[in-house]
Amino acid sequence: MSSNQIESIVNRLDGPVLVTGHTGFKGAWLVLLLQKLGIKVIGVSLPKEDQYLYSNLHSKVEIKEYFFDIRNYAEVSAVILKEKPKFIIHLAAQALVLDSYANPSETFSTNIMGTLNVLEASAKLDTKPKILVATTDKVYKNQGLQKRFIESDSLGGKDPYSWSKVGTESVVGAYQNMFKLVNGAKVMSVRSGNVIGGGDRSKNRLLPDIISGAFENREICIRNPKDTRPWQHVLDPLWGYLLAITTEHSEEAFNFSPQESSYSVDEVVQIAKESLANPPVVKYQQNVNDLETQYLDLDSNKARDLLKWSNKWDQKASIKSTIKWWENVYLNNKSITDSCEIDIKQLLESKFDTN
Repeated sequence: MSSNQIESIVNRLDGPVLVTGHTGFKGAWLVLLLQKLGIKVIGVSLPKEDQYLYSNLHSKVEIKEYFFDIRNYAEVSAVILKEKPKFIIHLAAQALVLDSYANPSETFSTNIMGTLNVLEASAKLDTKPKILVATTDKVYKNQGLQKRFIESDSLGGKDPYSWSKVGTESVVGAYQNMFKLVNGAKVMSVRSGNVIGGGDRSKNRLLPDIISGAFENREICIRNPKDTRPWQHVLDPLWGYLLAITTEHSEEAFNFSPQESSYSVDEVVQIAKESLANPPVVKYQQNVNDLETQYLDLDSNKARDLLKWSNKWDQKASIKSTIKWWENVYLNNKSITDSCEIDIKQLLESKFDTN
């Protein structure tokens, strides 16, 4: 990370940044990163719940916060009109594929109507904020051809979650066109690979399952070992988001993913087992269901060319860094804040321990 790039972001983020979903996994890391850069943050999330990472960072996080359901337009509008943010990073979402099958209505309403509320309220601001909406790598029409998707590829879902994000992209596209007609706010979507990193305790996610199995000394069951995903350290796409929201380019969407081809679930398991002092016993379930996409990979050359973005951790380093974070917390008695700041320092200084 060059000092010029960091200085450019800090100078351009010259007003408050409103982050929705700020207590979630990505939101907590983003808030800490923005604070490290000295940037004012305003948070909007659901009423306080037991969000493991954010709850443990909370005493170190000093921001103005609002707690309500993003589907409540009156609340969204009131906060945006009151705070008049110059930048909005919209992360709030129902983000779990398997949960979307169990509750598709909540998934669609949260992801589509939540985004609609943020954009509609922002349209009423005279300040013309820059708005970044995080969707997913799963918005592309995936026909199993094992291709790396680019931003101009056709969109289409498989499960309620991915379809809800395709709907989100439709909302973004509509407001992009409307804002252009009136020289209004600038809005873009960002699509990132499967993020991993310290502090994620979400259910039915690969690394959290492996790590909890190791520390709890129990057997774990892993589904679909041949499926591939573009695994990346959570700070890599978040840095890309900051580059995107401060760019002068008029691009409407950016992918963020590792430069190398996606790793399979089995490859992730093997790297994790080699990195853990006491790896768990792993039981595989092949082709458990057809609920999830088998092959997924993204092309991020547009972000690399236009934003000068690059992933600072490759996939192997991302896995090892995630494990090291948990070992620091559980085995070495480091605080969660200190463990996060180690990774943020590595991002900003581009110094990495690959051992």
